[in-house]
Amino acid sequence: MSTLLCVGTSGMSVWFSRDLGETWTRPYIESGLYLECRVWSMSAHPKRPGEVLVGTDMGVYRWRESEKHWTHLPSPLDQLHVWSLVQAPDDPDYLVAGTHPAGLFWSSDGGGTWTRAQSAFAESCIFVGNPRVTQILFDPVDSNVMWASVEIDGVHRSEDRGRSWKKVGSGLLSDDIHGLAVVRNGSKLVYATTNKGLHVSRDEGKTWAFQELPSSWQYTRTIVPRADGDATVFLTNGNGPPGSTGRLLRSRDHGQHWEDAGLPGELNSTPWTVATNKSDPKLIFVCSNLGQIFRSTDGGESWTRLKREFGEVRSTLWQTVN
Repeated sequence: MSTLLCVGTSGMSVWFSRDLGETWTRPYIESGLYLECRVWSMSAHPKRPGEVLVGTDMGVYRWRESEKHWTHLPSPLDQLHVWSLVQAPDDPDYLVAGTHPAGLFWSSDGGGTWTRAQSAFAESCIFVGNPRVTQILFDPVDSNVMWASVEIDGVHRSEDRGRSWKKVGSGLLSDDIHGLAVVRNGSKLVYATTNKGLHVSRDEGKTWAFQELPSSWQYTRTIVPRADGDATVFLTNGNGPPGSTGRLLRSRDHGQHWEDAGLPGELNSTPWTVATNKSDPKLIFVCSNLGQIFRSTDGGESWTRLKREFGEVRSTLWQTVN
């Protein structure tokens, strides 16, 4: 078994590493994906190692490691930017995608056909022109419930596996939602990251409370529980998008308290992505928005800054392959 690490960039397609980030390759255009496309989102098939779906500015593509080739999956998403893409844990061929301009779509056949979900979003946004769906999340407690973060239009919730959505919640300091996480600590906590800080809901998203961080900045981007399901949660924090510096924060108690996780050296921008996997929860990769990459092999207790730097990074994942 080996590890396939994927980094999706805004303008340089997808880069692959098969040696834990020491060396990198980017397949040429004959592999099926435009070399300079923007890759906003990625999802790996948990039952078919080496199969990766990516959401781009040209629709959805599928990579198969055994073939070293990208296949375009034609759909109504081709005319949109696919900012978020997720596969159901209990049925990986059930997909839900979120786009810019904001829209939500679902597929029950692995991306062969898509249906637009029932949803409503703000028509315009002062910062990014049109709202966009930044993350979609299957609720780990109730497989019929899904969550979507929208920049800039708040948190949206589905009770029918993504077929219909409603905006939920009050108490958010900002509707500029970047990411979501559901954490179980005996009860269920739903976290939302925003440009004005971290928020938590204890009532299925009906109400939200601001949770101040022990940081010079309250801007937050990604919140990710470590894949082993213990109390460890990671949160990316910095001084803006892309920012000029930042920190990776770590909680050891399901997000109640936070500490600096200790990324080494001087950061060039806000940390942006966190990649963790159940096959080895101790192996974690973090990327800054402007392309620095860090690796931990002990669950986030210590970190190595890798030599390679990319341009603008938007998504990362890793999986074990044959």
